[in-house]
Amino acid sequence: MGEVARILVIDDDENIRKVLKTILEDEGYAVDTAETAKEGIEKSENSFYNIALIDVRLPDMEGIELLSKLRDTKPKMRKLIVTGYPTLQNAIAAVNKGADAYVVKPFEVDKILETIREQLKKQEEERHYSEARVVEFIETRIKALEATGESTAKKA
Repeated sequence: MGEVARILVIDDDENIRKVLKTILEDEGYAVDTAETAKEGIEKSENSFYNIALIDVRLPDMEGIELLSKLRDTKPKMRKLIVTGYPTLQNAIAAVNKGADAYVVKPFEVDKILETIREQLKKQEEERHYSEARVVEFIETRIKALEATGESTAKKA
């Protein structure tokens, strides 16, 4: 990935936002933050982000509900749920609503960075796969049109 990955941190805890922003910027990522789900949605509508780190408990909406909204509007963005309240029920709900990963607070810096790198790699692989599928479709369509053109020319 040639360009700098962009990450949106959505968490109501100012300390977590600041710490994640500092850690991620030190790793070379472009980082933006949001305190509420509403602010996160607005920022994601106005800018492109490769990844969103979403707290499970936000003041205006549950993080799981926010996952659904972002999945529908930003399907290519990788979404990671971050929670200080890990339960099997939360994890299952997060996966069912489209979370790409589930990270437990307090998190180990190396673990969250590894998870982000893995998600960026998967995003890049999906992009290459999508591009290959488009190329394959175009090549197949051209061959079909050429075949149609040849059969039309033979009839004339």
